[in-house]
Amino acid sequence: MAHVGLIGIGVMGASFAQNLAEEGHSVSMLDRSIEKMQAVADAGKALKGDLIICKDAEALIKSLPTPRTVLVLVPSGAPLDSVIEMVKPLLDKGDLIADLGNSYYKETERRTAELENLGLYFLGMGISGGAEGARHGPSIMAGGSRESWARVEGALKDAAAKFEGTPCCDWFGPGGSGHFIKMLHNGIEYADMQQIAESYGIMRDGLGMSAGEIADVYKSWMNGPLNSYLIEIAGEVAAATDPKTGGAMLDIILDKAGQKGTGRWSVVESLHLGQPNSLIAAAVEARNLSAQKDMRLEMETIFGASPTALGNALGDRDDAINSLEQAMIAAKVCAYTQGFEILHAASNEFEWNLDLAAIARVWRAGCIIRSVFLDEISDVYDNGGRSNLALSPVFGQRLKDHIPALQQVTAAAVAHGLHVPAMFAALSFHNMSRTGQSTANMIQGLRDYFGAHTFERLDDLGTAVNGPWHD
Repeated sequence: MAHVGLIGIGVMGASFAQNLAEEGHSVSMLDRSIEKMQAVADAGKALKGDLIICKDAEALIKSLPTPRTVLVLVPSGAPLDSVIEMVKPLLDKGDLIADLGNSYYKETERRTAELENLGLYFLGMGISGGAEGARHGPSIMAGGSRESWARVEGALKDAAAKFEGTPCCDWFGPGGSGHFIKMLHNGIEYADMQQIAESYGIMRDGLGMSAGEIADVYKSWMNGPLNSYLIEIAGEVAAATDPKTGGAMLDIILDKAGQKGTGRWSVVESLHLGQPNSLIAAAVEARNLSAQKDMRLEMETIFGASPTALGNALGDRDDAINSLEQAMIAAKVCAYTQGFEILHAASNEFEWNLDLAAIARVWRAGCIIRSVFLDEISDVYDNGGRSNLALSPVFGQRLKDHIPALQQVTAAAVAHGLHVPAMFAALSFHNMSRTGQSTANMIQGLRDYFGAHTFERLDDLGTAVNGPWHD
């Protein structure tokens, strides 16, 4: 059994310490709050591994066997750097620091280089699943050297979520690769959540359904291709009762969505890689707009509320819900298609040699976006499928079957003032992707006209020319 240090005994750290101890591993804990560490140690007295309270960094380091492994679960950025600076002088060559937070992958690359120059190892590991996952089995995505991964692999696979007995935990490549994968996981999570919010809006504002009725729809969707953790908990959120008022809890929640930055990072990095990322971008923009509550209320006063009832635009209620489910399936395929294409592009750009099937496998349990889709995605890549999921037989057929419903639902929603940016982005992405002759020739003509940027002729590909407007 392993004996590791863990700095940061917050909600996630406390849960992960108990998880490791339950698997028989010992954890030396360090936190600014003695009370937090004591509470974790008291709660874990019956666990197989020891939970050891350390008063300071020196005590933590002295408690660990060599070569030492120090896990860190603190906020990314300056707090993480301060922890590294605190323990760095106390460590010996060959010791390992592992960051389990949501760090920006380029910062992970920097920290890896700096620490390796000192003879220390550094791992950047994304973990997903929230506090519940940290306690009972998260999905873990690691990046760094193979040697550092070998040091912690056993303990982390013990603590990770399991899908049919296989740990949802793997090493993917050097440097910041693990944190890049976690970033894209969170970006896809943004897109999934936005699509769910849009379906909720269509049912609430377009079909006049109550929160309880909407909960029943989400629960029914768990019996089909949309089966996922987020759909499951959407049903629970919609079904919940507010203990204070007795009404639907969902109707009491302020409509201002929070975010911590990984969605924005996903959008920025996809742009740098030249990859479409319109669904995540739509989700980030929707959260940004949701935060501007006062502006939205003022705009509603001036222009009137945008949503109107759908009436029979999608048929009766049962027909509308059936079309909505199909539209959600098509939009979800588009979101995952974009996400995995970004991962493929990053793998090529940074020479990470990412295993897309392995990424899908570690997302099958423990993480927030776990769904039946991911088992199918791993099968596609395991069987030699191309990175573009839309070109695989199973997902290509899903698009053929369900894009008409996405077209119908999006058109009806837009016509009735319902806000569906992610669904609209999915439809536009799919339509552009299957258009052999796009309108970019006009863009090239304009660029050449005002900037002499040149273009290629269809009858002379490979040769840069200017248009007649420069004669």
